[in-house]
Amino acid sequence: MTATRRGLLIILSSPSGAGKSTLARRLRTWDADIEFSISATTRAARPGEEDGREYHFVDEAAFKAQVSHGGMLEHAHVFGNFYGSPRAPVQATIDQGRDVLFDIDWQGAQQITNSALGAHTLSIFLLPPSIRELRNRLEKRGQDDAETIARRMEKSWDEISHWGAYDFVIVNDDLDETEEKLKTIISATRLRRSQQPGLTEHVRHLQSEFEELS
Repeated sequence: MTATRRGLLIILSSPSGAGKSTLARRLRTWDADIEFSISATTRAARPGEEDGREYHFVDEAAFKAQVSHGGMLEHAHVFGNFYGSPRAPVQATIDQGRDVLFDIDWQGAQQITNSALGAHTLSIFLLPPSIRELRNRLEKRGQDDAETIARRMEKSWDEISHWGAYDFVIVNDDLDETEEKLKTIISATRLRRSQQPGLTEHVRHLQSEFEELS
């Protein structure tokens, strides 16, 4: 059965501590047609991780082969390992009318937007209400020591400086309000002409009806 719509590649980016991960989970709870992207990596699986659940675990040769053949929508080399988003499962998902959610930085977002599936992307950047509040959120999480928080804060401005490259930008000063804004943006973007593969045929049918009645 042909999908009534084509899925979106939803890109969600923000500096660490701006609420991206929390909102990504809320969107997945809101609509089961939104799936999290599962990245491929060349690092070894850690205890408790399963291939195809946390990551697609591949060797470096296979990873580089996918990159050279256009099989990765985006990729990066981080701390000695490669990470990337395989194109094939994303393509299959959006062809079935479901969306794929990417929790990535501005560099990955740029690569996906410029990829072969770029016409179906929706990019959203989350800004914190203030730098002071961003630091407060990182400290309240209790996940990082002072040195790690300092590094995250230093990196945050580099992330924020690329806000202008995104389709939508939201100041996340209230999680519930931001969630509702995200839902509105996604619902509206699903109605773009590029996301409705049956529109051309429907208009042809209308034209045929019009000619029959003329």
